[in-house]
Parts: sequence; C-alpha cells; structure tokens
Amino acid sequence: MQTVNIHEAKTNLSRLLEAVESGEDVVIARAGKPVATLTAYNPPRNKIAAPGGMEGEIRMAEDFDAPLDDLFDCLKQHGDDPLDQL
Repeated sequence: MQTVNIHEAKTNLSRLLEAVESGEDVVIARAGKPVATLTAYNPPRNKIAAPGGMEGEIRMAEDFDAPLDDLFDCLKQHGDDPLDQL
C-alpha cells in the first residue's frame, strides 16, 4: 500500500490511477495523517433479474383482488364510518 501526500496525489494522479488499476491501494495523507484511500472501482455484482427470472418463487393468493371492505370495520365508532367523511 502506497502512501502519498495531497500535493503529490494532485501532481501524479495519472500515475497513481495506473497503480490502482494494477491492484495497488493508495492512501492519500495530509501532514502524514491518512485522509482517503484510492482503490479500484468494483461494479456491483447484483444485477436486475430478467423478466420471468423468479418464476416459481413468487406466489399470488387466489383472493389477492378480493374487496377490503370488512378490513375497515375496526375504524367504525358507534355506527359512524369515518370513511364516509372522505
């Protein structure tokens, strides 16, 4: 791992990038104290699955589109339906 000060990093950025591309990490320091690390970019490995790629892994219930009216009964207070006020 190579350590360089900020002035040297600005002056020799192309050379430092070549070192990073060859697999070396570079530490950029200010007054001898590490501030940042210059490392190679690794693109994310997770890619979006192709359409149909999860076939057989996802299940939809038979009643997924059933009315939800009964689920809102808990919101009713003494016969008043707050949904009627909307």
